[in-house]
Amino acid sequence: MLSKKGKLAAAAVVAVIAVAVGVIYGGFGGQQAKKMASGVQVKAMNVLVQDTPVTLEYAGSVKGKNEVRVQPRVSGTVTAKYIKGGQYVTAGQALYKLDDRSYQAALLQAQANLAQAQANYNNSLIDLQRNEQLLASAAVSEQTVTTMRAQVAAQQANVNAMAALVQQAQKNVDDTVVYAPMSGKLAVDDVAEGTYAAAGNTVLVTIGSSNPIFVQFSISENEYLKYVGANITPGQALPNKSITITLSDGSEYPIEGSIVEVDRAMQDNSGSLIVKAQFENPQGILVPGMFARAKLVGDTLKGAKLIPERAVQQLLGKSFVMLVGEDGKSKAVNVELGTKLGSYYVVEKGLTGNEQVIVEGLTSLTEGMDLAVTPVKPEDMGFSLTTSNL
Repeated sequence: MLSKKGKLAAAAVVAVIAVAVGVIYGGFGGQQAKKMASGVQVKAMNVLVQDTPVTLEYAGSVKGKNEVRVQPRVSGTVTAKYIKGGQYVTAGQALYKLDDRSYQAALLQAQANLAQAQANYNNSLIDLQRNEQLLASAAVSEQTVTTMRAQVAAQQANVNAMAALVQQAQKNVDDTVVYAPMSGKLAVDDVAEGTYAAAGNTVLVTIGSSNPIFVQFSISENEYLKYVGANITPGQALPNKSITITLSDGSEYPIEGSIVEVDRAMQDNSGSLIVKAQFENPQGILVPGMFARAKLVGDTLKGAKLIPERAVQQLLGKSFVMLVGEDGKSKAVNVELGTKLGSYYVVEKGLTGNEQVIVEGLTSLTEGMDLAVTPVKPEDMGFSLTTSNL
């Protein structure tokens, strides 16, 4: 049993604990209430309204304008090689020499056959001339002369046939030396001396032109219709459109190009269209297979309204954004989007340009909620009009 003094002490301890608990919980409750009163924490920025050049970027690759696989016209063993892989050659330059001994023998045989045919023709012609004189004096029959004329014609045809064989044999001998069909740079897939090359089958080396050169990339159907299709004229594509490229190290190629080829059909698996731009390459910097980011400069959109892609949400096939309402509450607005430019979409309909669009804090945000807004600028969020559309 506690004494009266002990009971008073215990009661005092309980009172102190109760006060402390009340202070603690009361403090937590106040902070929570304050937080609830301040609204949902979001970041928002003003809709951008400005004249905006349409600059679209695409991942592309460098392609040789012309590429030829050099194959021999005759078969034979490679006996001499005048080049090495990777070097630049000019049209008509000798590349390889094939064993020509069998072709030289065939040429000599064809020449001998031609000489024999020519001799037979000459003899027949002399006999015909003699018999034509005898026919004038009725010493031979007309049938004999007619027969000899036919023999001379046959001998003449044989001479022509033998001459054609000589030409073919000479061509085969000439074809044992393989020449560059065009100027360009050789690949390193060249064959070595001693290799047997089959006519029209063995690839001796691949040669490609390096100046000018293509950069190939793909564009979407909508972009084609808006920025490409209306400018195409027969035989010439986009004469007024400029193309620049950025290489894999981030450097910009110093020479502008132009679109010269547009594919005839969309790709079935991607819904995109292949486009080729041509660039002068006098120093050979661009090499087929290199990565290049192509930048297509289009028209300027006057007073374009721009919102970040991050702010756009989709529901039932419709696009909408959350705005900061005049009453400080969240407000959902449907928008129609146009071209995507870097981090932004161009808004065709739905906004006036005076709104604040919410760019962060959208995860659990619904319309009509109180907001605690932190204003931000595009640079704060890393938004850019030049970010690649890859």
